[in-house]
This record gives sequence, C-alpha cells and structure tokens, in this order.
Amino acid sequence: MAWVTALTGAPADVIAIDGKTVRRSGHKKGAKAPIHMVSAFAARQRLVLGQVKVAEKSNEIVAIPALLEMMAIEGAIVSIDAMGCQRDISATIIAKKADYVLALKGNQGTLREDVQLFATEQKANGFKDTKVSHDKTVDGDHGRIETRVCTVFHDVAWLQERHDWPGLQRVIMVESTREIGDKVEQETRFYITSLVWVASQLGPIVRAHWAVENSLHWVMDMIFREDECRVRTDHAPANFTTIKHMALNLIRRAPGKDSIRLRRKVAAWDDDFLASLIAA
Repeated sequence: MAWVTALTGAPADVIAIDGKTVRRSGHKKGAKAPIHMVSAFAARQRLVLGQVKVAEKSNEIVAIPALLEMMAIEGAIVSIDAMGCQRDISATIIAKKADYVLALKGNQGTLREDVQLFATEQKANGFKDTKVSHDKTVDGDHGRIETRVCTVFHDVAWLQERHDWPGLQRVIMVESTREIGDKVEQETRFYITSLVWVASQLGPIVRAHWAVENSLHWVMDMIFREDECRVRTDHAPANFTTIKHMALNLIRRAPGKDSIRLRRKVAAWDDDFLASLIAA
C-alpha cells in the first residue's frame, strides 16, 4: 500500500471498488471454491491501490470495509456497485473524510423503490416539483452510438427522513440509450451520493467507475490471462493476483505509447527494459 501511494504521486480523486473471481483457483476435488478478490482502482491514474481476498463463506459486504480501512482516502470519491450500497460502508467512507457514489439496485429494496417512484413521477410532470440539474453526453465508437442523460435530484430531505442514510445529499438517475444498427437498447440506473455537485460534475464520476472493469478486470483476463491461471495452493492465488496488480502498475507507468501487451513482452525479452520498469 505504501509503495502504491508513492507510485501515484498524487492522491486518487476517484477510487472504483469492485470484485473479481479468479475462476481456476478452485479445487473440484476438495470442493474448494475459486477465490474472489476485491480491488480498489484509481480511475484517473489507472493504478491498483490495493486488494483484499474475500474470506470463505463471506462476501464483498465484509471485504469492502476491510479494504477501505487499509487506505488513506481523505478527499477522494469512492464508487462502488450495488453490492457495496450498505449503510455501514457509507458510514465508513464518510468517517474517513471521503465521499461516495453508490449504485442503487434491489438489494436496498424500499430505498430503490422510493427513488424510482419519485423519479418517474417527477419526470412525468417535467420535474416541476423538485430542483434538478441535467447533463447529456453522446458517444460513438465501433458502430455504436450511446446517449446518456444524467439527472441529479437536489431535494432529498424527504428521502433522508424516511431512510436516514449516512451522508446522503443527492440522487442520480442515468438514462442510457444504445444504438447498434437497427437495435436500440434503453436502461435507467440510479445512484446515491454524499456529494452536493450538479449533473455535469456527477455524470463523469459515474462513468469513471467503469474504468475498473475496462482497465483492470479486462486487462487481467486478456493480457495476464488470469482466468487461465491454475495456481491453487493455500495463499498462492491471492498472492499471485497481488503480484500481477503490481506488475500492471509498473507497466502502466512505463514511458512511450506501446500497448500493455507489448510492454509486458518486451520486459520478458529485454533485461534492461525490465530493470527500467522496476527502478522507475
């Protein structure tokens, strides 16, 4: 953790927390389940800040607070998917002088239901009875056009009275429309946050969370072939995952525009390049 802190050079502004199962780390013979690692990822710096293994017969709800306690997160924004949308986790983040953006799904049933009902009613009457801010973005890539409309509800005192959620200041609604050829997909997602920002500021924070999927989990699978790794004994799977995260951090910091895959191969071929990565 201290090494990564020195590596970043600047505090992480958005920390995305998410879990990933190392699929081949289990034993069928001994009925040992694959390990599940929860990682904290600095979205802007694209560096892994830390990770913890989820204990057997446990889940991410227990592991996330342990990971948060390991880190100095003062002033940062912590984003977590719906699994981490828990009162205790929100309270931990606030106590460490940070802010949160948490995905809101069915695991917080009545809170989600109240938010969805309120948002639907307000949208139907043009948001006349509440204060909101809007932000719209359009992205096009690989034949896909995605339009996102972010609406932030500023008046949440009524929600606090009903649910008393630690630090809750805003509710975020993101409506996305994805067009691929003649196919159109629509989705509405909700988030809660302790920030008092407007939609143009909170929209990018919501999108930044996906960096942990695209720039960490995907890279671990496609570049480091983590799901094909058969290391299974004792603490070795968790240790190997930590070492791979350290290697990814070093490779990412290497100068130049070569891909991560190419840098990794050059490090195996060229001892001088390998030494430059480690000594950087």
